[in-house]
Amino acid sequence: MEKMGTPDGFCSLGDYCQSNDQPLRGFVLVAREVDLYEPQNSSIWHQDQPPALLKPLDYTLVWISDDGSEENLDGRGYFWLPQPPEGYKSMGFVVTYKSDKPKLEDVRCVRADLTDKCETYHLILDANSKFSKLPFRVWSTRPSDRGMIGTGVSVGTFFCSSYWSSGEELNIACLKNLNPTLNAMPNFDQIHALIRHYGPTVFFHPDEVYLPSSVSWFFNNGALLYKKGESVGEAIDAAGLNLPGGGTNDGAYWIDLPNDDRRKIVKRGDLESAVLYVHVKPALGGTFTDIVMWVFCPFNGPATLKVGIMNVALTKIGKHVCDWEHFTLRVSNFTGELWSIYFSQHSGGEWVDASDLEFIDGNKAVVYSSKSGHASFAHPGSYIQGSATLGIGVRNDATQSDYYVDSSVHYEIIAAEYLGGEGTTSVKEPCWLQYMRKWGPAVVYDSRTELDKFINVLPLILRYSVANIFDKFPVELYGEEGPTGPKEKNNWVGDERS
Repeated sequence: MEKMGTPDGFCSLGDYCQSNDQPLRGFVLVAREVDLYEPQNSSIWHQDQPPALLKPLDYTLVWISDDGSEENLDGRGYFWLPQPPEGYKSMGFVVTYKSDKPKLEDVRCVRADLTDKCETYHLILDANSKFSKLPFRVWSTRPSDRGMIGTGVSVGTFFCSSYWSSGEELNIACLKNLNPTLNAMPNFDQIHALIRHYGPTVFFHPDEVYLPSSVSWFFNNGALLYKKGESVGEAIDAAGLNLPGGGTNDGAYWIDLPNDDRRKIVKRGDLESAVLYVHVKPALGGTFTDIVMWVFCPFNGPATLKVGIMNVALTKIGKHVCDWEHFTLRVSNFTGELWSIYFSQHSGGEWVDASDLEFIDGNKAVVYSSKSGHASFAHPGSYIQGSATLGIGVRNDATQSDYYVDSSVHYEIIAAEYLGGEGTTSVKEPCWLQYMRKWGPAVVYDSRTELDKFINVLPLILRYSVANIFDKFPVELYGEEGPTGPKEKNNWVGDERS
């Protein structure tokens, strides 16, 4: 593929790489030296500092691709690592189609204090070279310092090596955003515009019994706050004004369903009242915006096990009061494009590029919520949590139905910390968001006993494999601890687990 030109006045930091079987879609940053000293940015720029960008001193040949010819050295791929001057870091590799070293003018290295650590992400290529007799691998990269307060900025370059092993520090770096103002982040009106433009439609399974509701509907219909040592629960104010705020998840308080004839009704939720609760935060040093959409369900249903052709509906495992699930839209602050969506699936999840999403009504993606457990998926299907290869695990069935919530219309922004304190463009967080304790009681039952009853009726050849898979299920699937609210989740401040 022919390289695209670098804009006038800017310098390349490295080359871009991706798999041929994917649509060409990515980015690689270029940079230029800023000569003007600005007093208002004195914490960032200093007149007596060395240049931000310098040419490499040399290149090291890392790998040569093999085209099957022993004579013609041109036409192969040559992977070069720029060797930075002291006090500078390389941002990426350079690829040529000839054996001659690239020109020193082709790329720039960046002053070390303007860089941050990066790590490998997705494996792009796994190849062998008959020249080195070693495996050669190519990965995409991402900043090691991510999340809401992370300053690492992805350059868009790649990492490659024959020797590197997971856990070792890379010999390239990413950029660091030293400007705390996050000027590229959307303002209050732009947040609304992005949600109206990209907000997905969330489809629930046609056989779903436990649908979402708004938090206020849940509180208004009899939800109770319990305190340790007290047997009688207290009715919760519609806005959560009487919930204890702050503190930690110390087991002193928990929320439960009403204990009267409304209990069964509240378990089923109220789709008409349901909204998506939105947390907006910077990602990748403020070069992207994460729009995290939280779905609240008053109850999480029991799991269904699949072992081969057998499906067994469990009576206890998976059941718990209140369920908080989410998905995350990542939007580029360079272009305003939806870049990808993270689909949360119990204790894990996955990022799906925009090119692999389903869309309806223009730019609005589709999110499929699985039956009973409310995990989110990009496409309909029956997903196995366990071993898909052996066909053993918990079923997550997802498809379209008449049960859905359009998040581009039915949403409420509950947090956007970067917008600052109180004011006309700030976001006032609801009282219930400050509640850090359990949103459901600890369920006391021996989940392993129920699993063992199932395991004991299996053929002997399957029992060991099934038992091993069950041991790896996430704790929350067993429903033995009450779930926590959004602010207690790791991804509230951190990045998604993928």
